This record gives sequence, structure tokens and C-alpha cells, in this order.
Amino acid sequence: MAQAAAKSDMFVWEGTDRSGKRIKGEMSSQGDAIVRAVLRRQGINPTRVKKKPKPLFGSSGGKKIQPKDIAVFSRQMATMMSSGVPLVQSFEIVGRGHENPNMQNLILGVKADVEAGNHLADALAKQPRYFDDLYVNLVRAGEAAGILEDLMNKIATYKEKTEAIKGKIKKALFYPTAVLIMAFVVTSVLMIFVIPQFAALFRDFGADLPAMTVLVVTLSDYFVAYWYLIFAAVAAVIFGLRELNRRSTAFNHGLQRLSLKLPIFGNILVKATIARFARTLATMFSAGVPLVEAMDSVAGAAGNVVYADAILKMRDEIATGTQLQVAMRERDLFPNMVIQMVAIGEESGSIDSMLSKVADFYEEEVDNAVDAMSSLMEPLIMAVLGVLIGGLVIAMYLPIFKMGEVV
Repeated sequence: MAQAAAKSDMFVWEGTDRSGKRIKGEMSSQGDAIVRAVLRRQGINPTRVKKKPKPLFGSSGGKKIQPKDIAVFSRQMATMMSSGVPLVQSFEIVGRGHENPNMQNLILGVKADVEAGNHLADALAKQPRYFDDLYVNLVRAGEAAGILEDLMNKIATYKEKTEAIKGKIKKALFYPTAVLIMAFVVTSVLMIFVIPQFAALFRDFGADLPAMTVLVVTLSDYFVAYWYLIFAAVAAVIFGLRELNRRSTAFNHGLQRLSLKLPIFGNILVKATIARFARTLATMFSAGVPLVEAMDSVAGAAGNVVYADAILKMRDEIATGTQLQVAMRERDLFPNMVIQMVAIGEESGSIDSMLSKVADFYEEEVDNAVDAMSSLMEPLIMAVLGVLIGGLVIAMYLPIFKMGEVV
């Protein structure tokens, strides 16, 4: 455990190989002595080893490492290993070929730890920001059982499926969010620059303005006078909610509970959470991880506090001898079809296969629900924009119809 928690630094080195050719490179290690020892085992005579200075503000000039990068890395490693390429060489090939310097340093750092004699699971555990407990536990199970190649394939599939689910949820949120932002921007432009031009014209109009026009002109006057306060207030609310969601556990959990009850979108979230639950548990179970131990990782991967809490309670019941299907039924969070599939899996001894089928079904359901919601949102958002922008235009043109009366 102490070894897994030890801090690693990046070292740059120079040396000569067996033919006398000068070479250089980088390696993540816990000390320069370890770097020299690893290089000598590789047939390299180190002439210079120096700790690499940390870049300002923690940036190495590359893009931020995204979960999608870890999914691609997992698939690349699985492909390399299934092709018979040794583990260390696989890391070298994948790491050197990566375009993102941050990802390259991460992969080569893990490679250096493995070369230094650490288990792959321990090397990955040193990077909890990118490799969570579920990932590390699966790798550890694969190393212990001698089926790391097979487990890397399962991990790659799992990461790809979960990232696909996240992508669908983001897709469901992106369109209405983008339209709302554009609606606010367009309305602000009209209020600040366009409507004041009409208001100046209407002051010499010589007749009473319609109530709708008076309301819009008054709102425009407020926008012109206090636009900086309005923009600052909107930005402050957005930033405040974001920080509150990140820093306050109670607020975050309350928001997650509320999200499941939203019309249309809540149903998508429920299906996505069930898909993640089934996919994670199927992957852990097929890796040979005991059910009670697997439930901890499943709860962490659920993505919603309501289901995470329920899964932990299920874990406690399973530990006392309760069947998984019974524990699921008592929670009243899982559809009857899911419970029946789990029951069949428990009776037939193929629970991982049944859970994989459940995950496939609900992932397709999420995909269909997102497409249906997008089709529904398009005319609805167009109608809202039409009423909003059209209302402003009508309010400005109503006085023109009174022009005849004045003349």
C-alpha cells in the first residue's frame, strides 16, 4: 500500500546504448537511482539523469486529458496485447504515438513504473484522477488471474460504452442550452441597440403608444441603463450554481434527485443510470470480482446519488445472504424487466451475460429517447423563439398602425 501511494516525478535522461549511440528520453520514477537502474537493465548506460522541472501553472502545453482519451488508450492497449505485443512495449508504442503531450507523459509514466517492478494495477492507482477504483480493480483482478489481456478488452468495451452514454446525455442538453443562450444574446441586442432607435422615433409620434409597446420600450430603457448589471447578474448566477454544485454535497445530491423527476429528461437519466449499473456490474462480475466487492465500484459508477445509495444498501443485504434480484426489488428503482433478467441470470449462473443484455437494451433506449427528445424540442424551441422575437417585433410595429389616425 505504501508503494502505491509513493510520489513519482518525471526525470529526463541521457545515455548510450550497447552500440555507443547517444540516446535520451523521459521516465517517471520515485528517484534518479531507480531511473539509472531501469536504464541499465535495458542495456543503456546513463550519463545524465535530472528531474524535469514542473511547468508553470501545472500545464505541459498539451490538451487536458479527457475520459475519452482514457477509453481510446484502453482500446489501444487491448489491441496491442491481443496481438501478442509485450506489456511494456505496448505502453511505449501507444505513448510515443500519442499527439497530446499530457497523455504521452501519463502513459510513459505508467510504463516507467511497470519497468521499475511495480504491478500494472499499482502503477495505475498512482493516477486516480484518470484511473478510478473500478479500472484499477479490474486490472488487479486480471493480473491475479493471469487474464490481463481479456480484462483489458472488457475494460476498453466498458469505457467505450460509458463514454457513449455520457455523449448522448450531453447531446440531449446541448441543443436547448445553445438555443437559450442565443435567445438571450439576440434579445439583449434588440433591447440595447434596436428598440431605442424605435423609441426615439415614437417620442415625436404625437399619440399614445399601445401598452405592449410601452412595456417593451420600458424594458429596453432598463437594459440600456443597467445592461452591465444584468449581464453580471446572469454570469454570477451561473457561476454561483456551478460552484455550489461542485462544493456543496447537499446541493449536488438534491440536484441529482430533482433531475430524475424532470419531465422527459428525467426518464433519459433513469435509463442511462440503469445502463451504467448493468454494464459496470456485468464487467466486474465477468472479471471474477465477488458480487459484494463489485457493488462498491458499481455504486461509484452509477452517476446518481439516488441509485448509488440504493446500490450500497443492496450490497449490505447481499452480504447477509439476500439474492441480488430480491435486493433490487426492495429498492423500487429498477423496472420489472431488469429484475426478471437478473433473476434468470442468477438461476442459470449467467448473470454477467444477462446484465450485458440489459445494458445493451437500455443504451439503445437512451439513444432512441435522445433522438425523440431532439425531434420534440426543435419545434417547441422554434415556437418559443418565434413568440419571443416576434413579440418584440410586433410591439415595435403596432404604433405604425396608429400613424394613420394621427395623420
